[in-house]
Amino acid sequence: MQKQLGHASAVATSISPKPADSNPYEPARREPRFFLAQSELHSIIARMIERRITTELTELLDSMPAVALLGPRQVGKTTLALEIAERRPSIYLDLESDADRARLAEPELYLADHEDKLVILDEVHRLPNLFQNLRGLIDRGRRSGRKAGRFLLLGSASIDLLKQSGETLAGRIAYLEMHPIDGLEVGAGDLGPLWVRGGFPDSFLAASDRASQRWRLDFIRTYLERDIPLLGPRIPAETLRRFWTMLAHHQAGLLNAAEFARALGVDGKTVASYLDLLVDLLLVRRLEPWHANVGKRLVKSPRVYVRDSGITHTLLGLATQEDVLGHPVAGASWEGFVIETLTAAAPAGTLSHFYRTAAGAEIDLLLTLPGQRLWAIEVKRSLTPKVEKGFHQACEDLAPERRIVVFPGAERFPLKHGIEAMPLRDLGRALLGEA
Repeated sequence: MQKQLGHASAVATSISPKPADSNPYEPARREPRFFLAQSELHSIIARMIERRITTELTELLDSMPAVALLGPRQVGKTTLALEIAERRPSIYLDLESDADRARLAEPELYLADHEDKLVILDEVHRLPNLFQNLRGLIDRGRRSGRKAGRFLLLGSASIDLLKQSGETLAGRIAYLEMHPIDGLEVGAGDLGPLWVRGGFPDSFLAASDRASQRWRLDFIRTYLERDIPLLGPRIPAETLRRFWTMLAHHQAGLLNAAEFARALGVDGKTVASYLDLLVDLLLVRRLEPWHANVGKRLVKSPRVYVRDSGITHTLLGLATQEDVLGHPVAGASWEGFVIETLTAAAPAGTLSHFYRTAAGAEIDLLLTLPGQRLWAIEVKRSLTPKVEKGFHQACEDLAPERRIVVFPGAERFPLKHGIEAMPLRDLGRALLGEA
């Protein structure tokens, strides 16, 4: 629905504390106070978790006519957009609302009446023909001196949105991906719960592990039964759920499309289309292998990760930390959690790969920072991390600028051969410092 900013609260009755000199036998006087519904409370708490992306998004809105904020559903895009809208004249349109889509039946006429505001268009992929209209409005605005901060587009699918907007809004739009809450956006004491529950705000902030698990089950079902069909693909929900669950079982593993195809009773091209869909929806990460002329036989298959650790655990029926720690996926799940945190913290333009040779040399995460600087990162879940021979061999092959073992401890310390053992938050802050 269309929204103008404002605040509304319900009034309840509460008992006020008595002054020190009051008669203890008199009834306490009653005064009205304000209270918030649970959903409003979650929204406020979510805003208290400082999202790093806020500053970058604000800067882009101050310099570009249009910004596309991409991210999976329920990641907090709308909350962030409305928070930014509180600071400037804005209008919000939810394109899943029939009423708001009706307002845009004649988009140029309607939007021309709001050219002095930031127009937030949520789930913009629902009106793909709108991009051509936005181009005309942006170009007219530029001629009249309105060069930045015209449109904020929110979308749950990346590739489709890029294709739709890239042709018509080239040079007029910037793209920004919003990740779930990561390990640098919470306190050190919350890393464990964040890993178990994942970074979707409603899951992380749930009142209990059981409530968090229930939210994630609903999230998965809604994606399979409602959201994906709305985007066009006609894939049986149960088939796609089986594939998604298989990916969780193979977390951090090399993609073996033939194995998945046999298990699902489909061909390899169909498996590739399923994977492309989940990658496009920002639910799965396909980490490509490093390719360079190092005189070694390199692995060519990508590694695949379910991006949110909480979704990984729910697909496998794991609800509590005890469940996760007792399951074989624990190490791979932690690896995926670390990779999501570090790639989100890395400077713009950083390339992410893994390195593996047929002889067993291996690096879990190889970051190519701007300036072609290589950081080799090994992920360990143990508090006393040990470096395997394969990591040493890989570092000899590539001679990275930094060699790092990231682990869930609290203090950093040096290891042999120039390797640094670093807590996740320390390494993430080091990457932020490179931006």
